Amino acid sequence: MIALLLVASGTAWSDSFIGQASVIDGDTLEIHGTRIRLWGVDAPESNQLCRGEDSLQYRCGAQAANELDAFIARRPVNCIPISLDRYGRTVATCLVDGADLGEWLVKNGLALDWPDYSKGKYGAVQREAERAGRGIWKGSYVEPWLFRVCIRAGGRPADCSDDANSHP
Repeated sequence: MIALLLVASGTAWSDSFIGQASVIDGDTLEIHGTRIRLWGVDAPESNQLCRGEDSLQYRCGAQAANELDAFIARRPVNCIPISLDRYGRTVATCLVDGADLGEWLVKNGLALDWPDYSKGKYGAVQREAERAGRGIWKGSYVEPWLFRVCIRAGGRPADCSDDANSHP
C-alpha cells in the first residue's frame, strides 16, 4: 500500500522539493501543488486561540501561519521528504536560506516540538523559547494535538482553546 502511494504521488520521495511555498497553516506548506507537513513540530490550528500575557485570547494559529509566511518572504523553500502522513501529505524538513523552518517556528514560540515524531530534536530551542517568553510562552495555550482531540469530540474552538491544564 505504501509503495502504491509513493508511486501515485510521484514526488513524495523525490530528492527534494524546491520552490515558492504557499503557507497553508503554521506547520503546512504547499509547493508545486504538493502539501508538505513540517516534520517534528506541531503549530496551533488556524482556528485555535491562545491567551497572551494580558490574558486576552488571540488567534495563535493564524499568527503562526502569518509569521511563517513573513519569514519565508517569497524566498525559495527546499524541503527534504521524510515520509507520508496518514492524510497523504509529504512530511519533510524544510529550509529557507539554510534555516530549518520547524526549528525557527519552535524557537519563536509559534509551534511546539512534537517529541512523538521529533524524538526531542527541537527540545532545546523550545526550552529557550519558553525561558525567553516568546510566542505562545507569553501566556497560556492548549497543545495543538489536544485541541484537535477536543474538536473531533464535538467541541467548539473557543472552548477547546481553554483548558484547566494549559501552561502558565
